[in-house]
Amino acid sequence: MKVAVIGGTGLIGAQVVRKLKAAGHEAVPYAQSTGTDVLSGRGLDEAAAGADVLVNLTNSPTFDDASLAFFRSSMDNLLAAARKAGVGHFVILSIIGVDQVPELDYYRAKALQEEILAAGPVPYSIVRATQFMEFMDAVLSWTADGDTVRLPATPIQPIAAADVADAVAEVAAGPPLGGIHKIAGPEVFPLDDLGRLTLAHRADDRTVVTDPTAGMFAAVNGDVLTDPGAHLAPTRYTDWLA
Repeated sequence: MKVAVIGGTGLIGAQVVRKLKAAGHEAVPYAQSTGTDVLSGRGLDEAAAGADVLVNLTNSPTFDDASLAFFRSSMDNLLAAARKAGVGHFVILSIIGVDQVPELDYYRAKALQEEILAAGPVPYSIVRATQFMEFMDAVLSWTADGDTVRLPATPIQPIAAADVADAVAEVAAGPPLGGIHKIAGPEVFPLDDLGRLTLAHRADDRTVVTDPTAGMFAAVNGDVLTDPGAHLAPTRYTDWLA
């Protein structure tokens, strides 16, 4: 099959392209660097032309309420291009628990993206993943202050980006699900403990202080960012750290 991967040069997209090519598909990456712009629509008709599958892995540049406009405009433009080209399968990557944290602008924006896709004219699949292991450095940086990092005890089920890319590539190569495929890491950690484990492995002597008000994940109630019923990826966090 020919697969157009929009956002195909990013953390997940580049790996999805490699995995699809290794499986014998024609996977073509598109991004701003290749002349494709999901907001203006520039290059989208050309990207979708002749594609059997379109995978959208683009992301909003901000996590604030501007992300709602980004996903609305980008999905409208991509769906129009996909319909015009006769694309038979449209895949996006989303987040487990995305529809259960309305306090977060970015999660509301991703939920909107799912809704637009499900209501659109193209057969679709949604892959929902838990938090990427690769994002832990960013999470630690949000509330770092000198020798202290403040983190809530929010339950997190981290997954390696390579495992996410495997799942996206597998779904893209299959028939449209008309629904959601959920993937998660094999272990659940309180976020503060995950921070301690990460710093200890790196011989970083900063102290993690449990603070239920600290950072973006403080808005998350309960264990909605985890899912024991999801397909469990193989990579454990300590193995990824190593």
